[in-house]
Order: sequence, then C-alpha cells, then structure tokens
Amino acid sequence: QVQLQESGGDSVQTGGSLRLSCAASGNIYSDYSLGWFREAPGKEREGVAAITSDNYTIYADSVKGRFTISQDTAKKVLYLQMTSLKPDDAAIYYCAAVNRRLQWWVLLKGYQYPYWGQGTQVTVSS
Repeated sequence: QVQLQESGGDSVQTGGSLRLSCAASGNIYSDYSLGWFREAPGKEREGVAAITSDNYTIYADSVKGRFTISQDTAKKVLYLQMTSLKPDDAAIYYCAAVNRRLQWWVLLKGYQYPYWGQGTQVTVSS
C-alpha cells in the first residue's frame, strides 16, 4: 500500500504561482510512476503531469511551459510548480502513484494509478 497526502492548494489571482506538494509513504518500489491529475466541476479528470523513477517527465499540452513536476526521492515528496495560472487551471488537484514504470503513452491516464491522495483545492480568480 502507498499513502499520499497533497498540500499547497490555495486561492490565487490570474498570473499567480503555486507549488503543490505530495508526501508519499508506505511500500514504494524502486520502479514507480507518479502523477498529478486535476478535476474541475463539470469536467472530466485530466492528467496534468507525471514523472517516473528514472525522472522521465511528461505534461499535458494545456500546462506545458507553465507547470513543472519534480520529486525529492530522499524525502519522498512530489511537487508541482505552477506558474502563469489561469482560471481554467482551477480544480482539485490529486497526486497518484503506481509501483511500475509506466510507458509514456499511459503516464497521464488515471486508470493506470491505484493509489490516490485526497486532493487539494486550487482556485484562480480573474
């Protein structure tokens, strides 16, 4: 089992920045994949960014150049640095984990991840 806890959500203005964190604990294998997903009211869950145990990263087109995913393996913390935030970025953000090194074409597919955090709210006002 893997436990995940997000933090860092807040309310910001358009153009602002936030850094989300996700603390992981439990049985994490040497090969793994971690992802950030978001869900806004009335919209489907969207894969935002993902990173693997060998530090391969991938981003949704909607956030490329504005969001950066990173990890501190010693602390077992996943980060999502978000800049130039837009109202469309407002959502509940979830981190997710799987004890496999996923191939790039499924890294942003939520169904690949069995472990999820409770989510953290990001609000962006115009």
